[in-house]
Amino acid sequence: MSERVHVPPQAIDRADGTVAASGAVTPSDLRSVMGRFATGVVVITVGGEHVHGMTANAFGSISLEPPIVHCCIAHSAVMHGALSGSGRFGVSIMGAEQEGVVRYFADRKRPLGPAQFDAVDWVEGPHTGAPLLTGALAWLECEVLDVHVAGDHSLFLGRVLACENGVGDDALLFYQGRFHQVVAG
Repeated sequence: MSERVHVPPQAIDRADGTVAASGAVTPSDLRSVMGRFATGVVVITVGGEHVHGMTANAFGSISLEPPIVHCCIAHSAVMHGALSGSGRFGVSIMGAEQEGVVRYFADRKRPLGPAQFDAVDWVEGPHTGAPLLTGALAWLECEVLDVHVAGDHSLFLGRVLACENGVGDDALLFYQGRFHQVVAG
């Protein structure tokens, strides 16, 4: 039987050779560590007068009964105001072949408003009016249930109004700052 040894976090050297002080987590420390957590990639969209799209990887399921999902949006993001104003949103879960679309909706230089959707194929979500991107692995349409401020982001909880699978099984993941394709076996 091996003996467990407690090593205080401040005694662990960082990759760059420095030692982190206890409780002194910097944004770059957290980004580096969380980069080792592989996530799926979605494009969150809002329709109507606040039409906007944004690539995100801070998205997930919260509850099956009732069906609730979450997404985290930076206060500084255009999407924060659009989603707060609309109260409804769409989610397109992106497939392995959609890296170009994902990069497009992550580009801050793309057009804003309805013009940003001229470059992609989409259909209007029947429950939210949000653009749902053609070719996605799956789609959800949601209404905002609650919003919680969490540091420089807000956590939006959304009740799922409708969801549907697309075709294809190969996923797009985000890991260590890069996109990766996962081919279903």
